[in-house]
Amino acid sequence: MANSLNTIEINEIMSLLPHRYPFLLIDRVTDYELGKSIQAYKNVTINEPFFTGHFPQQPIFPGVMILEAMAQAAGVLGFKTMGNNDQLYLYAGIDKARFKYPVVPGDRLDINITFLKEKRGIWKFQGIAKVGDKDVCNAEFMCAIRDL
Repeated sequence: MANSLNTIEINEIMSLLPHRYPFLLIDRVTDYELGKSIQAYKNVTINEPFFTGHFPQQPIFPGVMILEAMAQAAGVLGFKTMGNNDQLYLYAGIDKARFKYPVVPGDRLDINITFLKEKRGIWKFQGIAKVGDKDVCNAEFMCAIRDL
């Protein structure tokens, strides 16, 4: 099956992000518009290494991992927009983060990121994570662009 022009598969994601298992949290980008927005997803499986210690009797995907997945999607958008893999996108701040529902193994975490503004190498984003039609997390966050 051929990819649409705005789909990014895992091998290209790995060429853009420095993350690797178990910290690569984006499985596929389903759509993006350079400099504006990106949609991606992560399939949450029971095989995730943190489930052995994060409520093992009732596993819940950690909220901090949802925020990290949002930042990784934003990083992919940044790398595709800027076209420079000689930089890192690092968290610079998180505001207005809210966790509304638990994410559990078997869920597909859909991530929607919107670019808000850039000032002196700091990019600000709005992120919404959903499972099905439920918002499970939303946040505003900033990423700093730094040379390697």
